[in-house]
Amino acid sequence: MTTDISVSRWDPSIGHGQEIIDDFEYDGGNSSSRLFERSRIKALADERESVQKKTFQKWVNSHLVRVGCRISDLYVDMRDGKMLIKLLEVLSGERLPRPTKGKMRIHCLENVDKALQFLREQRVHLENMGSHDIVDGNARLNLGLIWTIILRFQIQDITIEETDNKETKSAKDALLLWCQMKTAGYNNVNVRNFTTSWRDGLAFNAIIHKHRPDLIQFEKLHRSNQMQNLNNAFNVAEEKLGLTKLLDAEDIAVEHPDEKSIITYVVTYYHYFSKMKQETVQGKRIGKVVGIAMENEKMMHEYESLTSDLLQWIERTIEALGDRTFANSLEGVRQQLIQFANYRTVEKPPKFVEKGNLEVLLFTLQSRMRAANQKPYTPREGRMIHDINRSWERLEKAEHERELALREELIRQEKLEQLAARFNRKAQMRETWLSENQRLVSQ
Repeated sequence: MTTDISVSRWDPSIGHGQEIIDDFEYDGGNSSSRLFERSRIKALADERESVQKKTFQKWVNSHLVRVGCRISDLYVDMRDGKMLIKLLEVLSGERLPRPTKGKMRIHCLENVDKALQFLREQRVHLENMGSHDIVDGNARLNLGLIWTIILRFQIQDITIEETDNKETKSAKDALLLWCQMKTAGYNNVNVRNFTTSWRDGLAFNAIIHKHRPDLIQFEKLHRSNQMQNLNNAFNVAEEKLGLTKLLDAEDIAVEHPDEKSIITYVVTYYHYFSKMKQETVQGKRIGKVVGIAMENEKMMHEYESLTSDLLQWIERTIEALGDRTFANSLEGVRQQLIQFANYRTVEKPPKFVEKGNLEVLLFTLQSRMRAANQKPYTPREGRMIHDINRSWERLEKAEHERELALREELIRQEKLEQLAARFNRKAQMRETWLSENQRLVSQ
């Protein structure tokens, strides 16, 4: 995204201050009324500035803690430019020029100028702002600089695409739309802005409940309990989600809450839950990858097991088919032929199907692993498809030889049966002749 961000004549009261002026128009001729309204507007502006300073300071510390640093005063601790450089490095992930050593004003000006130059390179326009403004501790320009940094590194890249018209909104509008989408359907929650819509605390609770319903009992919250609602959301966000408590309930439960402070806090919700969603998606992807790996492992084990069983059956069958011990009778050989036919029609076909399934299983497994950019599985020696095919060819040969041997034995047994029958006929005839001659001799 190349949207330019500019800072010009920063005023914490811009936006709401003008509304207050409009609401409290005074009679130009009445000096006391004019002074009263001026003092009231100044008090409100100072209050808003105080809230912004507190919020921005906590926001800065929430990022500096990553490098073991923190500031105790936003205006004072930014003067030397060193913390500003560290903050920009944390937010951008880039290395800035090393800060100049020393505590003299010229050293501070150099360091701040390095930070401002980096922002200009990020297409951030810093009109009417110089390094001397930060070194001198100019309150309003300090706040303006931090707000610019928040816009550039926290808000600018937020984009939400509306499904109705496919228009893409950005920055503040996108963040507001995100809040509206997440709080849609919640009772008494109507997010229309970043000021009054958040005073009762229900919007904060709704966003947390939308993503983590286990943390918030939203149905027990009442709109009238502003302080309780705000503290509940802020405490849950800090204790359960680890989000720094940038705001206090007292800062929000006012007539005109500060818009920029609320945006700064709400954007931390956006980034946290967006990251949580990405981690969830990533977790699902990792789970899917692990699931695929486990399934592949299961398929490998299945292939190894089935291959081993099939090869063992082939070897046992080849050994059985090679047995040449036949029954010593024609009926016995015929029974063996029946058993051989049963092997061919009943026992062998399922094994042939099993062999084909093993080829499909191995092809599927290798294809899945290639699709996952993994090295395809290669069976160990003796368990490959060509090893199975060689064993099957030996089985076919043993089967053919068994059939020939059985038919030869059948023919041999049939001949023996015929010889035995001929012998029995001749023996019967000889016995009849002997009996007849014996009878004649006796007479």
